[in-house]
Amino acid sequence: MKKLAVTLSFFVFFFSLQLLAQPLNKKQSFTYADTLRGSITPGRSWWDVLRYDVEVTPDYNKKAIAGKTTIHYKIVQDKYSDYMQIDLQEPLRIDTIFYDKKLYINYPGKPYYNDGNVWFIPLPKAAKNSVHSVTIAYHGSPREAVHAPWDGGWIWARDERGRPWMTVACQGLGASVWYPCKDHQSDEPDNGASLTMNVPDTLIAIAGGKLKNKVLKNGLASYTWEVTNPINNYNIIPYIGKYVNFTETFNGEKGTLNCSYWVLDYNLDKAKKQFTQVPQMLKAFEYWFGPYPFYEDDYKLVDAPHLGMEHQSAIAYGNGYANGYLGKAYPSSSEWALKFDYIIVHESGHEWFANNITTKDVADMWVHEGFTNYSEVLFTEFYNNKEAGTDYLLGLRHKIQNDKPVIGIYGVNKEGSGDMYAKGANIIHTLRQVINDDEKFRTLLRGLNQNFYHKVVTTKQVEDYISQKTGKNFSKFFDQYLRTAQIPTLEIRKDKDNMEYKWSNCIKGFDMPVRLSNGAWLQPTTEWTKLKDDNLELKNLDVDKNFYIKTKTIS
Repeated sequence: MKKLAVTLSFFVFFFSLQLLAQPLNKKQSFTYADTLRGSITPGRSWWDVLRYDVEVTPDYNKKAIAGKTTIHYKIVQDKYSDYMQIDLQEPLRIDTIFYDKKLYINYPGKPYYNDGNVWFIPLPKAAKNSVHSVTIAYHGSPREAVHAPWDGGWIWARDERGRPWMTVACQGLGASVWYPCKDHQSDEPDNGASLTMNVPDTLIAIAGGKLKNKVLKNGLASYTWEVTNPINNYNIIPYIGKYVNFTETFNGEKGTLNCSYWVLDYNLDKAKKQFTQVPQMLKAFEYWFGPYPFYEDDYKLVDAPHLGMEHQSAIAYGNGYANGYLGKAYPSSSEWALKFDYIIVHESGHEWFANNITTKDVADMWVHEGFTNYSEVLFTEFYNNKEAGTDYLLGLRHKIQNDKPVIGIYGVNKEGSGDMYAKGANIIHTLRQVINDDEKFRTLLRGLNQNFYHKVVTTKQVEDYISQKTGKNFSKFFDQYLRTAQIPTLEIRKDKDNMEYKWSNCIKGFDMPVRLSNGAWLQPTTEWTKLKDDNLELKNLDVDKNFYIKTKTIS
């Protein structure tokens, strides 16, 4: 009966969500499991995560793990569900539960149970604002990554010398692929997290934050790393391999930042050369975005057996110690893409947009990827010139598909279009043109990171902040570029003596101003407007290439 009641409540919620989603996206089919994974369910809404303490012991030969996770949480509602929803993906299984450090015993007639990748645990009622803990011991063979980081899971690799090399990549898939948690971006642990890894003493184990403890005993080594800042679940990641370390310090806006590099022993010389780009990146990004957001937890690059990921304060690096993207001019086709290491710049850019400013729902991931893709443009501009940055940006446009909106469907763990990268960068660049004040634009970027420092946000909050700080109403701009796949078209109709122009292929009320290549501005609407400036040469009326639009001339 309890399962039926939960299912019915989700059916009502899910049906309402689908109705809301229809105007923006084609109808798609989602399951009860999608809603459990992607929404703030009754089993999630009543508690706020304060801290995670995760411990894991991997068995490399069996491709299995045994672990224990303590979730410290605060009750945030007076009345709430009898059940706590804990996410732990199959085939992992719960062994034992402790509530407030005491062995958990099933309630008569109300046992804990699992439903696919979710476990429902009935807990004693307690007062609002009271703090408690649940410790979950578990084991099993976690899903193995097929094509990390895109098709993620636990990675059981070997380095070039045949030694075990382990890590996890789980963005999108979810951290619950390897440890129990509230697997939703909206709830980051306020007081940080620790990760303890028990490994053979021939290997080294690395994670985000600072090393708090190392214990050697009976051929095993136990490493505990701790992050003090809020962190998203998918960024709590183990790295286990034959690592060596070198360090340096960066004198930044908030003082001294410790930079630490953990690489496989045979990569040491290459890393010392390639990673000289880190201080360059930090200098550029602190200029554009403000101070690195995690001084307390250091900055790290860690060798990984996949391309890379933005794991907070311990970024996964696998770009082959080459500039560009594995040595190629990509994702931008511009030659400027070969002037820097894509993974160092892009994944580090996520420390500001994704790790510092985190979206509550993955449907809004364009905030992570669009701004971070644009960080590559800003890095290029900082060390070269504005024209170089523009050239890099234009080299991204070939990747834009305009297949669907860059905002996904809320509540079902559904991302929007992959255009969130290249189109996202072009949206932000177009926004910059409309603002038409580079210092104000830079202040805006820094203000976003200050105002939403260590917070989870919605797209609407970001949009409203931009409109408020610029004094311009960008609501139609964002509706056009984020919520449709239509690229606004500037239609120009001219004859020998006259010219008219208007926006088409756009939403009602779209009225973005646009600059011409000669520096003059037009103020198109969705109605025909006659050109009033007699000084403009009608035969050479080209739109500034910095605007992401289409043009159409009608004779």
